Amino acid sequence: MKLILSLTLVATLILAAIGIPSLTFVVNETDQVIITRFGKPTGAAITNAGLYTMTPFISTVNRFEKRAVDWDGRPTEMPTKDKTYIVVDAFARWRIVDAEAYFLRLRDERTAQSRLDDIIGGEIRNVVASHELIEIVRNDKARKPTGEVVGEDKAVRAIEWPPIQIGRAALEQIVLENAAPKLRVFGIELLNVLFTRINYNEAVQQSIYQRMISERQQIAERFRSEGQGEAARILGNREKELRTIESVAYRKCQTLRGTADAKATEIYARAYNQTPEAAEFYQFTKSLETLQKTTDSNTTLVLTTDSDLYGLLKQSRSRE
Repeated sequence: MKLILSLTLVATLILAAIGIPSLTFVVNETDQVIITRFGKPTGAAITNAGLYTMTPFISTVNRFEKRAVDWDGRPTEMPTKDKTYIVVDAFARWRIVDAEAYFLRLRDERTAQSRLDDIIGGEIRNVVASHELIEIVRNDKARKPTGEVVGEDKAVRAIEWPPIQIGRAALEQIVLENAAPKLRVFGIELLNVLFTRINYNEAVQQSIYQRMISERQQIAERFRSEGQGEAARILGNREKELRTIESVAYRKCQTLRGTADAKATEIYARAYNQTPEAAEFYQFTKSLETLQKTTDSNTTLVLTTDSDLYGLLKQSRSRE
């Protein structure tokens, strides 16, 4: 009897261990669950977190994300209204608001992402094709242009941007408004759409970059030539001021030297004119100085009898 009870208890525990996990399931805070039986939903989606029961073995738990999900579109080349080919990279966020419709039409996130590629990508192409590039690139109507550009006549002018009527933010809103109703039938709410990057086609990028480099080089050359002209003007002014300073200094120097020489001559004259003997001595010494400065050991003098130097030598010899 005890053996039978023990076997019954063991069998009960085994059945409980197998049946309880198949009978209950947990819904997390970030999940919403659809219970299906033979592939068909048995009721509305379960969105509240907690422990729930189900029919074991024949029911299946299908979990879906309750939070917002990202959609990152592939960079796609498309033409604008003004026939400029650009590469647009877009981003969006979405969430599941009707899990039953989502399950019946899409089944899983991979299929949902593929459908988002088709719908959002198509609306982006439609918006880009119906607007000019300036509308897609610029966002703020009040933004003022900065910088300069070199025109065909080589003149440098301030950048003048054409006015915009809509702007990038409004175009993103148009994509959102057009794509949201198409996704709502799949149980998806589209939260926002953003253009994350807009580039030129690779075929024209190099020519655009070269043109930009050429314009910058021309502007740099203009600044360089203006700087060289300013440097030449500064150097010219410096040279002019230097010559003026040197001229004034030379004039002052010559004036001082002349004044000093006149003062010295006055002093000498006053000293040697006190007596006739002093004047004669002064004349004698100055003549000797003149003779010393004009002759040396290799000089041969030819003097006439009426020469002052000859008379001076004759007088000095007669005194001996």
